[in-house]
Amino acid sequence: MLRIIQAGMGGWGRDWARTVIARDDTVALVACVDADATAVAQARKELALPENAYFASLTEALAATEADAVLITANLPGHVPLSTEALEAGKHVLLEKPFAPSLAEAHQVVDLAAARERVLMISQNYRFFPAVQAVRDLIREGSLGPVGAVALDFRRYANAAAREGHRHYTLHQPLLADMAIHHFDLMRAVLGQEPVEIGCHAWNPPWSNFVEPAAAFATITFDGGAVVSYRGSWVSPGPQTAWAGEWRMECAGGEIAWTSRDNQGASVDRVTVRPLGKRPRRLELPALPHIDRAGSLRAFAQAIATGTPPESSGRDNLGSLTLMQTAIAAATQGVPLPVRM
Repeated sequence: MLRIIQAGMGGWGRDWARTVIARDDTVALVACVDADATAVAQARKELALPENAYFASLTEALAATEADAVLITANLPGHVPLSTEALEAGKHVLLEKPFAPSLAEAHQVVDLAAARERVLMISQNYRFFPAVQAVRDLIREGSLGPVGAVALDFRRYANAAAREGHRHYTLHQPLLADMAIHHFDLMRAVLGQEPVEIGCHAWNPPWSNFVEPAAAFATITFDGGAVVSYRGSWVSPGPQTAWAGEWRMECAGGEIAWTSRDNQGASVDRVTVRPLGKRPRRLELPALPHIDRAGSLRAFAQAIATGTPPESSGRDNLGSLTLMQTAIAAATQGVPLPVRM
């Protein structure tokens, strides 16, 4: 049984505790941490933990609780200090995305985890879906040959609420940082390649209620020869895509069209393969026992148990964080930029 302290008990954190941790019989939530007394009070109402399992700081929880790991679901400013404290206390760390506010801070946390010989994993939960893993395996198998071009579209209309007081509208880089980090990470995971250059244009359409750019186009060149055309929008009036977006991947021997992840899990996961000169066929997808965040949590526990790095380790995630931050820089400067890992 993996004993976990959870730091960050806002709405998303409580959802983690109720719908992910509570349903995994290999882990146990032993303490909840949040500096916000209101969040702690709400966690007390929603979670069936002993009265003495709630703390205002991670320092207090570490001193009072026997635990193996810390799950960090706090807001971004808390990621680095909480991860650092947990690792220095000898705990493994599972961390929500995005990893850290800066690459320099992310590298410091990765180096600390290595020095302490602890598992540091970023919950890039979109990786743990059947369509994603099927396409990744198909590309690595090589039966369709190398990938040349990829078109990826993400469309949502999250623009209907009143402008005043709506937190989503005030997020920093709501598309490129808060959402596209998932898509950037999937590009690396599925292609098995690393980005070398990105050009990006981000903007707010006239009807957008967002403060910072809610839409972006990007062209990303990868070291294995693939070129990805990415279009994303939080304010698109077009047909809504699944959260992983709509993908079309052109290979030497045909095309792969796929999508993944909706609000009900993997119900929309589809992969269609169109071999050159042949009829399209629907790919049979693997039956995954744990998907989404449950897949992240189980991969984290298995990495601790086996001593092997998880698929989305902190060190691996530096590549996705670098691509995200370079996309923002390219959009801000208005010129294509090299992606320097």
